[in-house]
Amino acid sequence: MVHLYNLHPFGSQQVVPCKLEPERFCGGGRDALFVAAGCKVEAFAVSGHELCRPRGAFSTLGRVLRMAYSEAGDYLVTIEEKNKATFLRAYVNWRSKRTENSRVCIRMVGHQVEAPSGAAFGDQMSIVEMPLSEAPLCISCCPVKGDLLVGCSNKLVLFSLKYQVISEELSILDFERSLIIHIDNITPVEISFCVGYVAVMSDLEVLILKLESRPKNGKAVNHHPRKTSDPRRPAQGTRDETSQLESDDFVICQKPMELLGEKSEQSGVSITLESTGLADEKVEYSHVHHLLYRRFTPDISFCVLSDDIKLHSLQLLPIYQTGSPTSSGKNLSQERELLSLFCFFSLPHMGYLYMVVKSVELMSVYQYPETSQQAVLTPQFLHVITSNNLQCFTVRCSAAVAREEDPYMDTTLKACPPVSMDVCALRIQLFIGLKAICHFKNHIILLTQADPEVIPERRDSSRRLLSRKDTSVKIRMPSVAEAGWNLYIVNTISPVQLYKEMVEYSDIYKTVKTQSCIHLLSEAHLLLRAALMDAQQLEPGERAELMEAFKESCGHLGDCYSRLDTQHSHLALPYYKMSDLSLTEVLARVDWAVDHESQKYERGLIFYINHSLYENLDEELSEELAARVAQLFHAAEPKQLPHVLCSPSMKHTDPSLALSYLRSLDTCGLSSILVTLTKAAMALKLGDLDMHRKEMQSHSEMKLVCGFILEPRLLIQQKKGQLVPTEFAVHLKEAQPGLLVASVLGLQKNSKIGIEEADSFFKMLCGHGEDKIPQLLLDFWEAQLVACLPDVVLQELFFKLTLQYIWRLSQRQPPDTPPLRSAEDLINTCSHYGLIYPWVHILISSDFLLDKNYMEDLSKLQSLMCGPSFDIASIVPFLDSLSEDTVAGLSVHVLCRTLLKEYEQCIDTLLERCPEAVIPYANHQLKEESRPLWWKMLLPQLCQRIRCGGEKYQLYLSALKETLSVVAVELELRDFLSALPEDGTAAFFLPYLLYCSRKKSLT
Repeated sequence: MVHLYNLHPFGSQQVVPCKLEPERFCGGGRDALFVAAGCKVEAFAVSGHELCRPRGAFSTLGRVLRMAYSEAGDYLVTIEEKNKATFLRAYVNWRSKRTENSRVCIRMVGHQVEAPSGAAFGDQMSIVEMPLSEAPLCISCCPVKGDLLVGCSNKLVLFSLKYQVISEELSILDFERSLIIHIDNITPVEISFCVGYVAVMSDLEVLILKLESRPKNGKAVNHHPRKTSDPRRPAQGTRDETSQLESDDFVICQKPMELLGEKSEQSGVSITLESTGLADEKVEYSHVHHLLYRRFTPDISFCVLSDDIKLHSLQLLPIYQTGSPTSSGKNLSQERELLSLFCFFSLPHMGYLYMVVKSVELMSVYQYPETSQQAVLTPQFLHVITSNNLQCFTVRCSAAVAREEDPYMDTTLKACPPVSMDVCALRIQLFIGLKAICHFKNHIILLTQADPEVIPERRDSSRRLLSRKDTSVKIRMPSVAEAGWNLYIVNTISPVQLYKEMVEYSDIYKTVKTQSCIHLLSEAHLLLRAALMDAQQLEPGERAELMEAFKESCGHLGDCYSRLDTQHSHLALPYYKMSDLSLTEVLARVDWAVDHESQKYERGLIFYINHSLYENLDEELSEELAARVAQLFHAAEPKQLPHVLCSPSMKHTDPSLALSYLRSLDTCGLSSILVTLTKAAMALKLGDLDMHRKEMQSHSEMKLVCGFILEPRLLIQQKKGQLVPTEFAVHLKEAQPGLLVASVLGLQKNSKIGIEEADSFFKMLCGHGEDKIPQLLLDFWEAQLVACLPDVVLQELFFKLTLQYIWRLSQRQPPDTPPLRSAEDLINTCSHYGLIYPWVHILISSDFLLDKNYMEDLSKLQSLMCGPSFDIASIVPFLDSLSEDTVAGLSVHVLCRTLLKEYEQCIDTLLERCPEAVIPYANHQLKEESRPLWWKMLLPQLCQRIRCGGEKYQLYLSALKETLSVVAVELELRDFLSALPEDGTAAFFLPYLLYCSRKKSLT
């Protein structure tokens, strides 16, 4: 389906002052128009203020049958006819041809130019003749590299563009015949070539190929596809039989066919590559990949085979990477990166546009109201001429390129109108006797020739379209030679100007057909996208104007989708984001009804507002807009109302109004834990602590935690990229710190908040700097260990906890708030907190001056060190801050050395500082491989200290007795005697000797 509009994409038009009726013409890319008539080519300026000014002319060998211009290399190539022979010639350095009498150099392709005469080439035009074994039928220049492809009856010849170095100061453009593509069963009528992509068209067939680079080993490869892979397509012999049957008044028509990708190899068209380069390293293409084959069938509904049912206007349209440099010259092929490629061809009443890079896909089909004669494709439009009309259709190239270029397209971030959207005709402009068309930049060149039988009366010069003279005032019957003709340059208006007209035109559809409004605004959006694709061709001011219009178009599309209740209404979100409109600006565009209760809100607007409020925007809505948003969700999406009220953007919402809406949810049966928590938050804003307390007491703590998990913004909000505690969280810190810690733990467990974010939240909540750790954060770390969260790194958490315990013990720093858990609770509920060793309790019991908070921190540290998962090596460097002069410090240091299996040092320390703990220590720690320390170290040490006497004599003596009891059991009599000190009293050790002897006799 084609949508019809009446817009004005065509601006002013000017007549090209040709002396003779043009036979062929083509655009000169940057700034020139070439017109061929007879044996002469004229060049006209088509840029700036010099529009239509003659800028040079040169003679040709014969009548020009085909011609094409290449921006890369800035040369013109022609197929010329003289004496029934055809010639292929390239006109190089044509800009230096100031007059027809200027010197011209004619040379054969590939012939070396002598250095002495090379200086002349810098100031004169050169004609490069390219001989072929067969007559050339059609030509095409690669717009990226400047290579030339020539079509003959059964082959294509590729001439690579190169530069021949004449001297250090001068190099001239030349060509090298590098490849021959042999094609059987199809005769080229038109061809198109672009960076290895080849499109070949016969009267009713189209073939698209991709020439691929040679393998890395450098060996040339000839490609020979299967020639009989499709039995439905007749071979050459069958075609001869068909011709014989047709001559006998029979018409044989083959079935229409479309083959995409690898299937196109089944077309029966045989392709063979023949490298003709001078050196193997210059061979660029070595094998071919089939992309598309399409065959059409002529219309024989009237039992007449018309010659007019033929394909025309084959064209490959490249789209380059946005912002890529686009300059002409030697390095052009290295500066332009191909992003996408499109192929267009047309029947008289229908045109076809394919995308052919990553995948071959039919994008659009164009139906013409009249029989077309020729068409040209641009990134913005398709221009088609009939006998009397110039038609302008929209294209979908920019939509396809947007998806190729941007991976975030069609997400909540960005959107683009679909490629499959119906095309539309923007304008059908009347011209009389249209014959040919070409296009480049913002110019359309038209050749018109009036019907020689009747020439209309020429009255008003302002209404004339074709007449070159205004002398005739009556209708007359001229001769053929006197038939009127003109060559026009029609300028298309700027994309911004046409965009504004399309937006203005769309206003008539707003209240009648929303879909038509969206369609036209989408066309305007794609028009701006297409203009922005070629960024290098734009001036900074033009690009800024286009970007402003582009954002405006996104806003218009957002407005449409926000009012559209369809499955595509969600597109309001990405379009509004691309428009750079703030939430306040978008809400200001909404037509709020006076009667809020009767207003119907569409899904697109609700989806956009809901998603925007979830993004934690730094933008805060005014009280009026916040009230309107609250009323909108109360009426349209009551379940989302608690989430909406928790958004930072809704900070200025009237809490009384919010409470009234939330209470109405209770009466509607939509009450939930989330509604309760939101009412509690609003009560805090009102300062009503009794209402807040009542709401919080209506559910268990576990349910309240679940409610905070459903809506984290009740506790934590984000402002300028930083997490900020809410008023609710500040209140819970004082009133229910356990609930607060459990809730944040639930958020972390459900991936609603990260580990570092949670730490920052508690620091900010308690008003501490980065260096100080509040007790509430310590409670949170302990809760993480108890909960055994899978994403928590245990050793990192152990490190943070022990570091804080050590710091508080060393500084005698009490907690700023009462701890939520005691050491005993942690030991009983968390497997990572182990039972404190018995000898540690004995060591600590000697100091009765420890306060409760200090003792709790010490017990937690000792319990964590006694746990099964603790890595003692991580905290050794930090123990220096904890002095061994105190009993607490001594216990931690001895415990640390014990875990490091430094038993001897620990025994020495205990014998010196706390002898009563030595035997419990030895009983608990000296096992297995450490067992010999009883008699090798402990027994001699005790004996020595007993001999010295002193205040601790009785403690040492008691310890010695315990030691001897253990040693006597562990050692044989002889070993026991060896372990005894030499100067000991035999009477003292006699009982143990008797025990050893009895043990020996019993065994």
